[in-house]
Amino acid sequence: MKKLIAAFALSLLPTLGFAFTGPQTLSANIDLRDQASLQNGARYFMNYCMGCHSLKYMRYNRMAADLGIDDITLRKTFLVGDAKPGDTMTTAVRPEDLETWFGVPSPDLTLVTRWRSPDWVYTYLKSFYADPTRPFGVNNLMFPNAAMPHVLVDLQGLAQPVMAAHQAGTPVAEGVGPAVGGRLSATQYDTMVRDITAFLTYAGEPVQLERQRLGVFVLLFLGLLFIVAYSMKKEFWKDVH
Repeated sequence: MKKLIAAFALSLLPTLGFAFTGPQTLSANIDLRDQASLQNGARYFMNYCMGCHSLKYMRYNRMAADLGIDDITLRKTFLVGDAKPGDTMTTAVRPEDLETWFGVPSPDLTLVTRWRSPDWVYTYLKSFYADPTRPFGVNNLMFPNAAMPHVLVDLQGLAQPVMAAHQAGTPVAEGVGPAVGGRLSATQYDTMVRDITAFLTYAGEPVQLERQRLGVFVLLFLGLLFIVAYSMKKEFWKDVH
């Protein structure tokens, strides 16, 4: 038995190692029922993220229908260039150009909150700090040495890292200080980042609220079915007993 327990524990080590995500994440505390938040997140994504990142599994008209965006606003605010309402939300920049500029191709973000988590994305967008050794002058606590520049720096400002001594004596960043020089206050920036995170969470599973709603009815049905099945079982077996 001890050998079996030890073997099981060893089998979990790769999984536990993969689950490590660096510094402790902050709670995004998003609300997918808040359409105003989702609409704001969509606008910020289009203005600051869509230049490099796409949402290739999402269509403009599906997003508009789900978020309560009328056709005029969709065409005026969200469609860029010759994009049509039925098109998928892909960036116009060629992947090879992005790889040339940043060293790696920019990932599609449709499912980023599903394979990372909303809390991770929220914390990532709040964890940029000044680092003159990096090509774009910034680094990130959640994703060290990320190739992405801090595209929201004009809104948040630039934060300085909180350094701590490493085991080898080399100082490493363990936190981020207050950002300075941004056009938004800390509270306003938090709200914006939360809206972007909420929108990306919606994009990763547009039917999430409907799935949860139907799940309640499925559980109620299974509960009633259990009562009926148990009553039938007692009726069928009472003569045997």
